[in-house]
Amino acid sequence: QRLLEGLDPNLPRVSVHWAIRHPRHLPSLIRLARAHQQTRRTREQALENGMQVPPFLILSVTTRCNLRCAGCYAGAVGITACSPEARPPLGLDDWRRVIEEASALGVVAFVIAGGEPFMLPGITSLFRRFSDRLFLVFTNGTAIEDSDFQALKRCRNTAVVVSVEGDRELTDERRGSGVYQRALGTLDRLSGAGVLTGLSVTIGPANIDYWSQEQNIDALLARSGPLAFFIEQIPTGENKSATIPAEQRARLRATVLRVRNRATGGAYLIHSPDDEEFFGGCVSAGRGFAHVTPTGDVTACPFSALATHNVSTATVSQAFASSFFTMIRDNGPMLETHAHPCSLFANAGKLESMAKTLGAYRTGAAEPAIVRLAPQTLP
Repeated sequence: QRLLEGLDPNLPRVSVHWAIRHPRHLPSLIRLARAHQQTRRTREQALENGMQVPPFLILSVTTRCNLRCAGCYAGAVGITACSPEARPPLGLDDWRRVIEEASALGVVAFVIAGGEPFMLPGITSLFRRFSDRLFLVFTNGTAIEDSDFQALKRCRNTAVVVSVEGDRELTDERRGSGVYQRALGTLDRLSGAGVLTGLSVTIGPANIDYWSQEQNIDALLARSGPLAFFIEQIPTGENKSATIPAEQRARLRATVLRVRNRATGGAYLIHSPDDEEFFGGCVSAGRGFAHVTPTGDVTACPFSALATHNVSTATVSQAFASSFFTMIRDNGPMLETHAHPCSLFANAGKLESMAKTLGAYRTGAAEPAIVRLAPQTLP
């Protein structure tokens, strides 16, 4: 409990309670807490030497996905729709190298995304290889093979987060018929095997009222486990109508805080972008995390389509120390959301100007090409 309080005061009451019910995970929990202490010192030393290393690195490990969800951000920014002339996707050996380099720099946790991560064969081998690092795997819950389930049983450092939109109607409307039932079946199977699980929800106009009711959060957490991620949908492209009125956002925020702050039970809830206020705004560009695309481009966040470095031709440390990341962090207004779920989208014009001066290119392209981002209409 003492080790976990150094990470986050809210963690002990959730994770220690879970570990007591699953005692085989307790040694791994202690190992990860100690790794956090060690990597924090490493990051502090790097910062003294002029390089900001994030504690989290998001890896979009594949362009492939078996679903076509309405409003998918990965499709909107090109992660699952790379052009034919783009670099080939990274393989397992490439991802091992990226994780090794990032771990040595002080990254303690890796968020595994896609596409659908379990469509990359052998993905679980990465979790077993790096047992002193935390892996958060975000999946739609419909592509996990029997061999993956067996491997996940042996992974004490991995949490599997399954995406739903709400009840059956809300989920199937966005993700496809039958997806809700399959996703819950996956949660039940993982939980029964003693795997740490959670849920992820994309918050939009269709489901924000549903999740503003505590009983709905409680009902799904009872099946999913103690982790929950509520991420507001980016109103861009075909989804510009996804903007949520301020009063609805305020109701959801109040509900999330009530559930999170319960004296007993409770869950570890992350609400983006509102939780970023604690860090003084957007935590992209190395402040809290960075992102690597399936083809190796290192971007400020998954919602950004600009990069100056690719891990196939540069080191992870060179990407973290890039002038592009530094300029984003040093430009205070760039990190203000203006009631928009993503500050980099909200400040698209400024980001374009910065990209021009540094030669940033469109991610997934075979050759560098300056991106001309369309201006966003803010509420």
